[in-house]
Amino acid sequence: MLAHTVRSGLIESLHRGSAVAVDSSGRALFEYGEPDRPIFYRSAIKPLQAIIGIRVGSGLSPEEVAITCASHSAFPIHVALVEKILQDAGLTQEALQTPPDWPMGQAAVAAVRAAGHNAPRSIWHNCSGKHAGWLAACQTAGWDPDTYLEPDHPLQREVLDIVRDATKVEPTPTGIDGCGAPTLRGSIRGLATAFARISSDDEFAATAAATHRFPSLVASNDRSDGKLAAWWDGPMKAGAQGLLGAGRHGVGIAVRSESGSSDIAVVAMAAVMRHLGLLSAAALDALVDVAAPPVLGHGKPVGTIEPALQL
Repeated sequence: MLAHTVRSGLIESLHRGSAVAVDSSGRALFEYGEPDRPIFYRSAIKPLQAIIGIRVGSGLSPEEVAITCASHSAFPIHVALVEKILQDAGLTQEALQTPPDWPMGQAAVAAVRAAGHNAPRSIWHNCSGKHAGWLAACQTAGWDPDTYLEPDHPLQREVLDIVRDATKVEPTPTGIDGCGAPTLRGSIRGLATAFARISSDDEFAATAAATHRFPSLVASNDRSDGKLAAWWDGPMKAGAQGLLGAGRHGVGIAVRSESGSSDIAVVAMAAVMRHLGLLSAAALDALVDVAAPPVLGHGKPVGTIEPALQL
């Protein structure tokens, strides 16, 4: 079990999953569950996917690199950065092939509705930053921007090579992600291996620095993964279906909640970080509401969601 929910002294539900931590040589520092079980990496590998724009020289600022790594909540700053990347590439929002969507965050949804919007937009999709970065790379490299999501597109072939090299796991056969992009296959161990590399290899310095410096752009500061990232001294990225990867100075950690819950993944990630001595006392105090979220009864705390890994 990664965690269990305790209400009024009774364990009410159990949350299964896997976790692993590795060093830059691939040596396991901690493992739990089934870290080699096949998964799709989903958005957790965006710091790898964003490398394409840097390789071809798209000239993105650190903040723009952060939004290309993001699963953003579509607050105004997120949307403005995506618009800026597209404008500088000579493109409009119509070039995005993300499906129309409402913002991920409830506060952002309320804001756009208050502004009079009554239909979803492609730029509000949480992956629009990744897509904008890919489109900028296509413009810079001279690749066809209309087919950038096709698996045999030069950009997607580059992504495959980067992910294969960083994770040490064969990333095919691919699936289709929620945003329409190819989603790559791997394992929890592969994700941890990638974050060990991201946090220590100069090739990934730009995405590591951007995700580290701007966690509120990569996630947002009203989500549990964004709150943990704000106290983590290194790159971190969540993915759909309860995935979370983090790295620091050549140590990579990855967690997956089998229920697909991001909040449970954060609880488990914080527990592994604490076990490895990688969270300060101040961070642990500040993160109590995401590391052990309260369970409410009639609006008052009556229990907690507690980590249950055998540490």
